[in-house]
Amino acid sequence: MGLSTVVGRSNRDASGRLFSSPMRNTMSRLRKWDNRAPAFGSTEKNLSVAFRELDKMGDKLGVSQAVKEHAAYIYRKALERGLLRGRSIVGIAAASLYAAFRDTETPRTLKDIAVIENLSKKAIARDYRILIREMDLSMPVADAARNVTRIASKVGLSERVARKAIEIVRMTEEREISAGKAPMGLAASALYLAGVIEGEVKTQKEIAEAAGVTEVTVRNRYKGLRADLGKILGLDAVSIEPQIIAR
Repeated sequence: MGLSTVVGRSNRDASGRLFSSPMRNTMSRLRKWDNRAPAFGSTEKNLSVAFRELDKMGDKLGVSQAVKEHAAYIYRKALERGLLRGRSIVGIAAASLYAAFRDTETPRTLKDIAVIENLSKKAIARDYRILIREMDLSMPVADAARNVTRIASKVGLSERVARKAIEIVRMTEEREISAGKAPMGLAASALYLAGVIEGEVKTQKEIAEAAGVTEVTVRNRYKGLRADLGKILGLDAVSIEPQIIAR
């Protein structure tokens, strides 16, 4: 992440032994000059705070070091362009992490970040749009299939159902009926439909909560998938909603 070294506050050596009195005085002088040095000015202090936040968020969300470093790169560029003026360090750090997720196609959502940082999705989305606009970032289109396994794991659906859901997502892409639909909502509805086909039915509420979308989204996307792919998937005309309610 490119930060300079900081002299620690401990007065112990690598073996844990206390410094002698002359050495403590020497270390005290070194800390004083280290804090005064230009290498640790306001920009370095800003980056230090931001990178600690990015590291903490990345650990809580279980992402790789490469993703965290990509987020740090985006944050550093935002700072260089003066995008931090009037905005919080944590907010731009969260937006940078989400941008890194999108750029590396890591299946994490705005809601995931908002929950761990106690921020609003709207605020992170606003800062994310600023990064995209001001830094001319080009993000790949999110792949709904990447979210399927994660949602399936949360609700306890089998690998067989997850594979069927990915197959359904790919079918929507081939027939160009996924255009304009949110990837997470499409993944959730495909997983719900796959569970119906494979006989592992979970409620729309359970899947919606795991995906971070509304039940209405899952229900509407599910109805669309049945209408568009019903014949191909071999679904009969009998509605299964009463069985689901009974569960």
